[in-house]
Amino acid sequence: MDTARRLRQETQAIWAMVLCFAVGTGAGMLLLQGVPRPLAGDGSVVFPAAGVAAICAATAFVASTVLHRRGETAPMPRWQAVISDVSAIALTIAFGAVAAMGVLLAGEILGVGLQGLELSALGGGLLTGAASAFAGRFAFDAGITLRTGDLAGLLFGFLIIGTLFAMLTATDPRWWERNFSQLGLGTGSWAFNGTLVVAGLLVATVGSYIGRDLHRLRGDAPLPRIGGVVALWAATGVALAAVGLFPLHAAPVVHNIVAFGALVLFGAAAASTTFVISKPPRALVVTTIGVVALVVLAVLLWVFFGLYSVTALEAIVIGLGLVWMTTLVRMLAIVVPPESRPSLRATLLRA
Repeated sequence: MDTARRLRQETQAIWAMVLCFAVGTGAGMLLLQGVPRPLAGDGSVVFPAAGVAAICAATAFVASTVLHRRGETAPMPRWQAVISDVSAIALTIAFGAVAAMGVLLAGEILGVGLQGLELSALGGGLLTGAASAFAGRFAFDAGITLRTGDLAGLLFGFLIIGTLFAMLTATDPRWWERNFSQLGLGTGSWAFNGTLVVAGLLVATVGSYIGRDLHRLRGDAPLPRIGGVVALWAATGVALAAVGLFPLHAAPVVHNIVAFGALVLFGAAAASTTFVISKPPRALVVTTIGVVALVVLAVLLWVFFGLYSVTALEAIVIGLGLVWMTTLVRMLAIVVPPESRPSLRATLLRA
């Protein structure tokens, strides 16, 4: 029975990919009428292709969610259903943004390797169709069985894709001598700042799913504390998004405050999550101790010995934070039951 269900899901995913290819090709040909366009740069084919791929990815995720998880929130109290629905909306936006940024990065890289290549409406349409098919298949698969670990991987991948694209399009090629915030300056600043905004949305959504997993693991008894965990992750996401909304050149004081605040909130969210688990797995405890020790060591080496730049320190701290988050969601995937668990509480804070 399980084999038949998985084969049916695979067939549906293939049809979704075919449909996205057809829609993407048609839309691309319509948008790229006229003279041939370059593969990358101003007036290139990748910006229309990225927009079409984003719409296809978002639509595929919504269709998959409705098809495979329809009725999941029916037995839930209103507050739990609302949180689930808001998370689904946030993920729809995130999948569209991830698809768009992935197409833009791929176009920038191909533009370097295929300099001088120009595509007609047909060629650009086929390229758009291929990008839409890939993005649609990825989003459709995610909508079938979306797990917290998948979201953490999506966040990690999106940060890498967005940062790499911002590096390739940076106005100042020597931005790395100062800090990552320099990528948020100049004409291409939208790439890095937009990446931070969407990453903030993803962090908040990952926090919502962490709360879902904690509830499946421990039930209604610690719901107020679980609500506090979700609130801290949401605040971390808001602070990260604010780093992009208030770039360094426009609001330096606010930018620095929210950047520091995002780090503090991340630490608070991580500590509260570990506390609510009650008996965290040994692997998570060891990883937590190791990450904290390495962060402290990295800061001390930077402050007292100046072995690397602020950019390198930021990369180390962010990388270690993502390592910890990945370990957390992997541990939760092992110990948390996969079945949905409707709450028996009419409200979040009162039994």
